[in-house]
Amino acid sequence: MRGRYGNLTRTRAMDPEHDYLVIYQTMLRYEFPWDMKLGLNLAFNRSFSIPAIAAVHTTTGELTERTQKRIDDTGLLMYEMVLNGFEQPRGRDALRRVNQIHRPHDISNDDFLYVLGCLVIIPTRWLQEYGWRQLCCHERQATYLFYRELGRRMRITDIPGSYEEFESWFDAYDATHLQPNDDAATIERATRMLMLTRIPKPLAPLGNALVSAMYDAPLRRAMRVEAPAWPVRAGLHAALKTRSRLQRWFGAPRTTPLFTDGIQTKSYPDGYEISQLGPQQDHVPGHPVT
Repeated sequence: MRGRYGNLTRTRAMDPEHDYLVIYQTMLRYEFPWDMKLGLNLAFNRSFSIPAIAAVHTTTGELTERTQKRIDDTGLLMYEMVLNGFEQPRGRDALRRVNQIHRPHDISNDDFLYVLGCLVIIPTRWLQEYGWRQLCCHERQATYLFYRELGRRMRITDIPGSYEEFESWFDAYDATHLQPNDDAATIERATRMLMLTRIPKPLAPLGNALVSAMYDAPLRRAMRVEAPAWPVRAGLHAALKTRSRLQRWFGAPRTTPLFTDGIQTKSYPDGYEISQLGPQQDHVPGHPVT
């Protein structure tokens, strides 16, 4: 058990203001790989459901017609920045590609800020609820600082000054703007098919109910998804809590970091170039690229 907390001990000895990238990498690659990946998926899922953002995605068709590629591209660009930071060539290339993809679209600063908040808040809350241990203040601060730097490099303004301030801003914006809309429902139907493929075969008959149980009530309303029966919700919660306890009591420290052999996706079985990620014609229909 002592070795189980070695990464936490090392993290507590760091300064998150200067070491936020190393701390965040450790969270993803060693401490909480499965939970972090799922938390980021849920974060993007929520960000796609704000009416203004959902409308952009249904207009481009990237999430509804090329769902697997769009999801893979999003994950690859994010993981390239986490694995390499913003100063190394691959991290810089990924950030440049993210900015290129978003540049043609008329997205408000607040909506960009909401997406950033999803990436900060949603995975953190998942870890606080279902992680094998509680996050320490350095890990929460490192998460905030990593995405604050990402936001700054995306020219997002008015980023709240701390994790706590960001959380308050996010909750207020979420309560006001996460409203039921047809575009979010369309996107959810497309992305749900991918989530169903990840359900273990013995649980396949409950697949749709389990996917719906992963969403909280406001997100289900926005996506026009019916709440699953309470035994499904309670069963999923109990299973996740049991998993976290088993990991805490019997789990061993991860010695091989996540993505040691590269990032594998269905869309790019033979590898990928960062420049090919995302739509190859980055423009809203009817708007020429300049």
